[in-house]
Amino acid sequence: MNEITAMGWALAYTAIFLLGNSKAGLKGLSIFNVTLLALAFGARDSTGILMPLLLVGDIFAVIYYNRHAQWKYIWQFLPWMVLGILIGTAVGADLPEAQFKVGMVIVIFISLAALIYWDKRKGQKVPTHWTFASGVGIVAGITTMIGNLAGAFTNIFFLAMRLPKNEFVGTAAWLFLITNAFKLPFHIFIWKTINKESLLIDLKLLPAIFFGMVLGVYLVRIINEKQYRRFVIVVTAIGAVAILSR
Repeated sequence: MNEITAMGWALAYTAIFLLGNSKAGLKGLSIFNVTLLALAFGARDSTGILMPLLLVGDIFAVIYYNRHAQWKYIWQFLPWMVLGILIGTAVGADLPEAQFKVGMVIVIFISLAALIYWDKRKGQKVPTHWTFASGVGIVAGITTMIGNLAGAFTNIFFLAMRLPKNEFVGTAAWLFLITNAFKLPFHIFIWKTINKESLLIDLKLLPAIFFGMVLGVYLVRIINEKQYRRFVIVVTAIGAVAILSR
């Protein structure tokens, strides 16, 4: 911990503040917290630092938005995402750092294109074929395990389902609480990215997530449905450029 620079801590606190915003409902900001934390601690180590803080945010989001959760979409998506996590665990264990970063960039650009595509299909009904949920779910599982970037793909799914703002946030809250809890043992026992040192860093970063959550809840309340959809897409676009700075 003594080797972390002041700039590293500044990036980390900003990342976790944005994590709080994201978990409170400002979807799309997860791209920024993943990018900033990777800059502070490295792509792989940052995943272990982020994991316990994600669970803190998930618990808050479930408590606050639980009444809005749409479980039919969770059951439709969850099994495929779990399969993707298992694939990501096997693939990501020995993945070189450079490829790890390139993979993150590719994921975000694909997500951006898909988000824009689905948003322009306003006049068409939501996709119901099982291949849509399975394909997006597996990729979401792989990317959540390798780089904590599933948010981009779950955004695609929920936007495509035309979920209203609060249902979007409440359903995503339960989905991520379940999948992040499932991922935890893999980080501890297989990748070994969660350890005593990473948990001490988490304790120092904890206040930032609570400040982020408070602001996020307030902002979600004042953003209307149309603005919310645009926000998700625009933030994803900016994040796709920002991640290239690693």
